[in-house]
Amino acid sequence: MHSILRPEYRPAMPQDTYSHGHHRSVVNAHATRSASDSAAYLLPRLQPGHRILDVGCGPGSITVDLAAVAAPGRVTGLDRSEDVLVQARALAAERGTENVEFLPGNVYDLDFPDDTFDVVHAHQVLQHLTDPVAALHEMRRVTRPGGLVAVRDADYHGMSWYPELPELDEWMDTYQRIARGNRAEPNAGRRLVSWALEAGFTGLEPSSSNWLYATEDRRRWHAGAWSQRVLQSAYAEQAVERGLASRADLARIAETWLRWGEAADGWFLIPNGELLARA
Repeated sequence: MHSILRPEYRPAMPQDTYSHGHHRSVVNAHATRSASDSAAYLLPRLQPGHRILDVGCGPGSITVDLAAVAAPGRVTGLDRSEDVLVQARALAAERGTENVEFLPGNVYDLDFPDDTFDVVHAHQVLQHLTDPVAALHEMRRVTRPGGLVAVRDADYHGMSWYPELPELDEWMDTYQRIARGNRAEPNAGRRLVSWALEAGFTGLEPSSSNWLYATEDRRRWHAGAWSQRVLQSAYAEQAVERGLASRADLARIAETWLRWGEAADGWFLIPNGELLARA
């Protein structure tokens, strides 16, 4: 039982701001993710019959993949946005996935008893939280003893690209300032072990993997997605509201993203920290 750990983390509920927001340019990009490209470190540990919680499931593309592996086990996708949950449910219906459900919820106060799940998974979630240690504590609480908490997060300052265009440096600096203004940690990948140790985990299995955008199709897709996000998503709203960039600055950065996407030698590497933590 993990309930003994709970009272220590029960002061006022953290109020988090999602740095990316839920504009369609963001959600559509997230909907292209799969378990194979985003949770490969976890897949070999899953078994048919496993009960899985996917925290921050977004549009559900990874969640539905996990449900296919764990069947006949039940998978629950959790997100605080009802809009993306509607999209996730539609995807499950389209694929005929019946062993999955999508519910609203808060990672700091999971509405499940202690020791409910075999695996609790969170992809690109901890980087957006003001208290990732409290979130890990709560994820551990609902994981059965011996089960796994699995987390994967990008490391923004670990990203690298070529050609080295100054507007992409501006993009990165603006994103770092937006995220830190939200009291979040954009370089979360390198901190996963530290946070898990602080949350009381032992038996840690760290790893890392990359997303690479260097082929023509992948490069143009990534450039197109970020050019839209720079102009239309919460990135744009927060940058302008906080005086971090003007609309003209954002238009220039968005144009540079498209220019980078057309470069035959273009390269963009996103490193991700991964961690399997035994509950």
